[in-house]
Formats: sequence, C-alpha cells, structure tokens
Amino acid sequence: MRSNLLLRVTRRPGTLSAGWLRLGQRALPVAIGRGGISANKREGDGATPRGRFRLIRLWWRADRAPRPATLLPARAIRRDDAWCEDPNNRHYNQPIRIAAHTASDRLWREDRLYDLIVELDHNARPRMSHRGSAVFIHVARPDFAATAGCVALRAADLRILLGRIGRRTTLIIG
Repeated sequence: MRSNLLLRVTRRPGTLSAGWLRLGQRALPVAIGRGGISANKREGDGATPRGRFRLIRLWWRADRAPRPATLLPARAIRRDDAWCEDPNNRHYNQPIRIAAHTASDRLWREDRLYDLIVELDHNARPRMSHRGSAVFIHVARPDFAATAGCVALRAADLRILLGRIGRRTTLIIG
C-alpha cells in the first residue's frame, strides 16, 4: 500500500457536475457538486470547494461490508452518527451523535451513498461559519447525479482508491 499520493479532481469540460479523479495515470469518473467547483464555497451552495485537502478518516457501514483495506484511520458508522451542518452551532462541520428526529446530515443512510465516506479537512482549521460542511469523498449515485458539494465515485473505484491512500495523501480539487 502507498499513502503519499497526489489525487487531483477536475471538472469535465461542458458540464458543471461531472469530473475526473486522477490517480497516477488512471482517470476515474466522479460526480461533483451541482454548483461545479468554487473557490468561494458557502454552506448550501452545492459547490465542491476548490483547494488542497488532507484525508482525515474513513467512515464505513460495517453492517454492509467488512472494514476496507486502507492506511487511513477508520471508524464504523453508527445509527446515530451525523454531521453538523448548522453554521450557528458550536459543532458546525464536525461529527455529532443525534436523536432520531434531528435535522443534520445523517451518516447512516439507506441509499448506500455513505456506505464508504472519506472525511476531508475542508473548513476544519479554523472552522468558519457558513464556509461549507460535510464535504466528503463518497459513493456516487448509479447515474452519477450531482452531489451537494462532495466528490463521488463508483463503489468499486472508491474501494480501489482506499487501498492506495492514507493520511499523507493530498487531494487537489480544481
């Protein structure tokens, strides 16, 4: 396994929400935010943030698959795991535990999009209100529909990627 890779995501010409993730000589198709790639990411704008990011941790649904091989730290998703998207909350852009009826980006989903999530350090240090939250690499919809600002790959491609990345991997978007 290698971990000090450079990954690059670029927009596919002619479309806002489709792109490529380059892994060495390999180009993997990705879905990106419905707002394209933006250097001025704002909460709720649907854009994928432009920039250079570190990969923090893998989150995965242990009830659906064993822990994938990766050099990233990993955590199994629990039913009450979510991500705080409220810019006025002191836990903004951080993982939280929630009750059944709380409005947040719930990580335990039935649609399988969050079966594998790679947490990025977007808007992490310092966290700034309204500058975007819950920006992940995750599983794409079957039709590669736009995301709300994340980078999404086919599950099989994401598993391949996981086997090659670690904490020293850098992701460049834009």
